[in-house]
Amino acid sequence: MTTDDMRTGMDLHSDWATPAFDLGPAAPSTGPFPHRVFLRAWWEHCRPAGAELLLADRGDTLVPLYRHDGRLEFLGDPDLTDYHSPLGTRVPAAVEELAAAVPPGTPFRFDSLPAEAAGAVGTGLAAAGLPTRARQHEVAAVLDLPDDPERYLGSLDKKQRHEVRRKRRRFESVRGTPRLEREQGPEAVETFVAMHRRAGGDKGSFMSPDRVHFFAALRHEAGAVVDVVRDGEGAPVAAAFGFEDADGYYLYNSAYEPDAADASPGIVLVHLMIEHAIRRGLPRFDFLKGSEPYKFRLGARPRPLSRLDGVFGGPA
Repeated sequence: MTTDDMRTGMDLHSDWATPAFDLGPAAPSTGPFPHRVFLRAWWEHCRPAGAELLLADRGDTLVPLYRHDGRLEFLGDPDLTDYHSPLGTRVPAAVEELAAAVPPGTPFRFDSLPAEAAGAVGTGLAAAGLPTRARQHEVAAVLDLPDDPERYLGSLDKKQRHEVRRKRRRFESVRGTPRLEREQGPEAVETFVAMHRRAGGDKGSFMSPDRVHFFAALRHEAGAVVDVVRDGEGAPVAAAFGFEDADGYYLYNSAYEPDAADASPGIVLVHLMIEHAIRRGLPRFDFLKGSEPYKFRLGARPRPLSRLDGVFGGPA
């Protein structure tokens, strides 16, 4: 379908089959998060009670939204969706038309927007008479990868390079030589979930039944991959759940066995995965949301994420 064949004019609907979901995102390198398979899995397993699906579709552009407690937000809550982005080539026009299509007094909150998406959405809001300043509310951490693992290590400062090597030697002395394997089948998610639930605190309670189904759907339908570090005896000691495309690898979640904590399995997992991504020729390793210091010690750069808040049509 060419751009000339596409319809124009805003259509607010709830049809997941719309071809507009096949358009490219306004913000590049955003992984699966703006696309149908991820958003539908979230909708089916994690949406809040009473939420209403609202796809703002003009054929050449799609703004995937939902309404909850009267407020419009991008599909996918910010705790589970690292990047939000409209799809298509006419985002400002779509947002301006959306503003005219919803009832005056409708509040909105558009979060987790990379700069490209925030700029396009903000332009549309301004055209609709709603100039809104984008405020940074989160940061993603993105590691640009060289073409050789030794060059990557050499790019770290001396202290961090020594720390990575020390923890790798520590693992080998306690647990034997680590081996990274990409696990296949439903048992891969089961291994990851079981490990996650053995963690303490909030992490251990994160995997509710609905979220287990969500992760399983991402593995089955959205192409998520599970990478497991096994020790010298073949026992799984750490696991990562993520996504991979031509733009890079996206580390969505990870866990390790608490009884292996003395071997630093978490950092060994991440370092082995970075090596693996380099050898596969991927251009970046995206740690996704969160400003945990270890990400930046390992060479990542910040990618600011913005939020836009306001009310369509002004106060009711």
